[in-house]
Amino acid sequence: MRTLIKAQSVTKYFGSKLALSNVNFEINKGAPVALVGPNGAGKTTLFSLLCGYVFPSSGELNIMHQQPGNAHLFGKLSALPQDAQLDPGFSIIHQLTFYAQLQGLTKSRAKQESNRVLELVGLSDAVDQRPNDLSHGMRKRATIAQALIGAPQIVLLDEATAGLDPVHAREIRELISTLSNEATFILSSHDLSELERLCGQILHLDQGKLTEHSALSQGTSNQCFVTLRLAQKYEDVEKILFALAGVRNVHNSQAKEYVIEYEKSGEAFDIQLLQCCHQQGWQYQQLVNGNTLENQIFHKQH
Repeated sequence: MRTLIKAQSVTKYFGSKLALSNVNFEINKGAPVALVGPNGAGKTTLFSLLCGYVFPSSGELNIMHQQPGNAHLFGKLSALPQDAQLDPGFSIIHQLTFYAQLQGLTKSRAKQESNRVLELVGLSDAVDQRPNDLSHGMRKRATIAQALIGAPQIVLLDEATAGLDPVHAREIRELISTLSNEATFILSSHDLSELERLCGQILHLDQGKLTEHSALSQGTSNQCFVTLRLAQKYEDVEKILFALAGVRNVHNSQAKEYVIEYEKSGEAFDIQLLQCCHQQGWQYQQLVNGNTLENQIFHKQH
């Protein structure tokens, strides 16, 4: 598997303030990668380092065999800040063509490239419209189209669905999932459930230190997890779940939510679990195949 980004003992100070401490990770070409952590954890600093806006105080950061900010990475890595907007005074196609020309394309090639990326994000019918003529979700798609100009191999998106209603947020998630064949996305978001749907690798920052996770803990080939969230508290839930065939452990991760570790067998465990809920008269809100990202991060911390 091709390594796109490698960080070795990356540390960053701003004056006397430590923003990142001894960060080590690798990112390979493929499924989107999630960058998560509380405010002030160092996510923006890491994005800035990857873009070459600032440089490590110590350690080494390598992107496709180049140092961040190197001219060889021009057009190969793009970043979209959370509040990025297009100019309301010009059409979408006019602005994207201008940005494509800034990347060195001729005007005719730049217009072709702009039409290509707008088609990728489903805005072929809106090329001549101005940003203010579009819905919030369409404007977000237009800015993502800008980030895709030149077919970059790495795309950094900061809070791509922040401020969107559920319908538009879903459109953006589906778009990123579809475009994952075009580029490797690194997504910064506070919405853990959203990242679970999209990502294959999790980088969790906390106070400048990084812990690496997979998006869902699936265990070994014979060991699996399922997360059950009930509608309300019921008696003896852990005891009843533990009695199910193949169950190795039941963890009450938070109120009304249970992470069940079980051994894979011929019988579909989720069917057995749903039958149990029906027999016990339990109403459930959610059934997740795997251990939720939220539980993985916070259970490991505590």
